[in-house]
Amino acid sequence: MGQRTQAAGGCLAMALGWGAGLAVWSVDVRSRFWRFEQAPDWRVLYAELPLALLGGTVAGLALWAVLSRLRGSR
Repeated sequence: MGQRTQAAGGCLAMALGWGAGLAVWSVDVRSRFWRFEQAPDWRVLYAELPLALLGGTVAGLALWAVLSRLRGSR
């Protein structure tokens, strides 16, 4: 596998991981942001969202690294 293919695979894995992190974060976000009879909880945006995106990116790149290692060992 060429270097360009590996680089494209890594970028694709990162983008898919980012999307997966965003999808997981968006589940029931409205109820987490607007608590019952309280002000908005801004931690949902400035703490949870970046962590979800970072976690998804790390998971995607870790999966890509494992699959790349397994494919290279054959």
